[in-house]
Amino acid sequence: MTEPRKILTVFGTRPEAIKLFPLVHALDADPRFVSRVCVSGQHRGMLDQVLEIAGITPHHDLDLMQPNQTLDLLTANLLTGIGTVLDEEKPDIVIVQGDTATAMSGALAAYYRQIPVAHVEAGLRSGNIHHPWPEEVNRKIVGSFAALHFAPTETAASALRRENVDPATVHVTGNTVIDALYWITAQIRENPALASGLSELEERFAGKRIIGVTSHRRENFGGGMEAIADAIRRIATRDDVAMIFPVHLNPNVRKVMNSALEGLDNVALIEPLDYPHFARLLDICTLMLTDSGGVQEEAPALGKPVLVMRETTERPEGVEAGTAKLVGTDADRIVTECNRLLDDAEAYGEMARAHNPFGDGHSVERIVELLAKG
Repeated sequence: MTEPRKILTVFGTRPEAIKLFPLVHALDADPRFVSRVCVSGQHRGMLDQVLEIAGITPHHDLDLMQPNQTLDLLTANLLTGIGTVLDEEKPDIVIVQGDTATAMSGALAAYYRQIPVAHVEAGLRSGNIHHPWPEEVNRKIVGSFAALHFAPTETAASALRRENVDPATVHVTGNTVIDALYWITAQIRENPALASGLSELEERFAGKRIIGVTSHRRENFGGGMEAIADAIRRIATRDDVAMIFPVHLNPNVRKVMNSALEGLDNVALIEPLDYPHFARLLDICTLMLTDSGGVQEEAPALGKPVLVMRETTERPEGVEAGTAKLVGTDADRIVTECNRLLDDAEAYGEMARAHNPFGDGHSVERIVELLAKG
């Protein structure tokens, strides 16, 4: 009988945890694998929320989060910390996801030990190494040596092949974020109390169309963030809308948003949401304003248009399919495009009904079979 393959899954942020917990569940349940989990703690509180909801207890927790940590210090600590775990576990394969410092450092530490790396959500490219920064370079580094590339779409797979990645190692699987979203929405249906924390706001804003907002990108810090805040303030002058904005913990976000938006009756600045409550926000909103990557994939799965407050996106499939639209950080354009969706039912319907190109909820099944093959 073939020995089970030892898989070490490495992640450290909330988005990574969301996109990897369905895969961890599947590996745990499959006798072909010995599944081990290492978390870096790059996002401490937000990471722990997902681990608790998903029922995952890491085998290794590096707890590397420090206030005002520079990227080079974080990277150095990740590289040595994950390296120590690899020397102890000696896995057959290391799984990383996406484009974080944890993903890049975990993959590099594995490469230094000649351990094959499997990259979930491989091949995303904006074509600009400064947008998003530093994520674009992080994922390009992983893509340069991973042994298995799990591309969410054909567009992502094509980007890898253009970079001379061996086509035999590139596989289109869909994005695991859709698997995760379907899992959590099913959990909420069975137990509505999981996402009951928004009920007070839902009651307060009854009769209004809710706009969900998220903003945290480093490249938007400063003028971009101020322009986004200005746009939100102007949209909030409408009496038919309410805006729910889970404000990121980064002080570069909080200082700007609190200064510009506190006290507005129809703008709720709230603490970051755990995963069930964020899924609930996606469910009850009319549309999303975001500079996040994951929201561009998740919201269309529930039929919600996305206005992307960035100059570029590494997820062009959503723009091409019509589920998302790039609006940048120009306040006038954000306001104009938001009002268009609110006032033009045909324009709204075209985005809401567009096919979601990012997955069908079976991505994890495909990835598990590919891992079993090698």
